[in-house]
Amino acid sequence: MNFQGQLFPIDSSSVRRRTQSGVATSDVVISAHIGGNEELFPEILALHVPKGSKVADITWGKGVFWKRVPEGQYELLKSDISTGVDCRDLPYKNASLDCVVFDPPYMEGFFRRAEGHLAGSGTHSAFRESYSRGTGIHNGAAKWHAAVLDLYVKTGKEVARVLKDDGIYIVKCQDEVSANRQWLTHVEIINSYKEMGFYARDLFVLVRPNRPAVSRLIKQVHARKNHSYFLIFQKTVSKRSPQMKSSKGSHPPRSPKSKS
Repeated sequence: MNFQGQLFPIDSSSVRRRTQSGVATSDVVISAHIGGNEELFPEILALHVPKGSKVADITWGKGVFWKRVPEGQYELLKSDISTGVDCRDLPYKNASLDCVVFDPPYMEGFFRRAEGHLAGSGTHSAFRESYSRGTGIHNGAAKWHAAVLDLYVKTGKEVARVLKDDGIYIVKCQDEVSANRQWLTHVEIINSYKEMGFYARDLFVLVRPNRPAVSRLIKQVHARKNHSYFLIFQKTVSKRSPQMKSSKGSHPPRSPKSKS
């Protein structure tokens, strides 16, 4: 042993030498993409959801996310409001799912009470058809952006119920300007879900390939949103273990195990 010149002496005979492993490559999943949902979604599944998992897409719509996912890779449960299933009241048993996918309308205009005031006309017509089937979503007393966030929060609580420990929750969202105020929706969702026991495991930014158009612009005061987010949450195991819940310096939850 040689401790000379060391601020914190180390017994070199007890130190295991680290061996490098793996290969150098640029073929990796990256966090920012230019394109559509159907291009990015399979990469998210490959990285975070083992094949054979039971996955509930609770805002199925037209199934755009799944267009490039080979059929049969997952036990897929499809539902949305048009099939009579409200994402805030799911028909699944407690801790019965490996993964939940949630992609609601995330513009406050879809939550207005008056049908004539709904968003989705003009440049948003395709968005309205895909995300809300041409109808509004009434959300109780909450209005404007608060109604958007309320939907995410109530759905998150229900997803926490039906997901298994370590289960994956894939959430699509977009920041918005509502009532002339900037709302960082993805930050609000992350903070809200943390209180429910969800660990923010990953984040993807999806940039639309074309420039958004504005039909009536008098003066621009906020940047026009041309990107959205896929937030990847993992249901933590802390609530089932008092020791883990009270421990300091906690580590991120373990990755889901692949099924044989």
